Amino acid sequence: MKITDELVDYLGELSRLEISEEEKDGLKKDLTDILDYMDQLSQLDTKGKPELSHPFENRNCFREDVVTNGDDRQAVLSNAPAHKGDYFKVHKTVGEEV
Repeated sequence: MKITDELVDYLGELSRLEISEEEKDGLKKDLTDILDYMDQLSQLDTKGKPELSHPFENRNCFREDVVTNGDDRQAVLSNAPAHKGDYFKVHKTVGEEV
């Protein structure tokens, strides 16, 4: 498939991008390279090869959740301008008329 200026204009219109004349040449080369690579991939013999959903065998490689900072409630509350007991004290915001 040959990438033409008209095709680049059409793709720009579909994607709602303004493509300058200088950018067209680069896009034509990039799109041609992509299509050439896809053509190379389509020539590979994949008969008898299993389908992959992921290239690596590892699954669910998550670390265990470990509490590292503990209960720093008082340290956090000490930074607040006002608090009442274990809670931040803030101005009423619901039902207030301005």
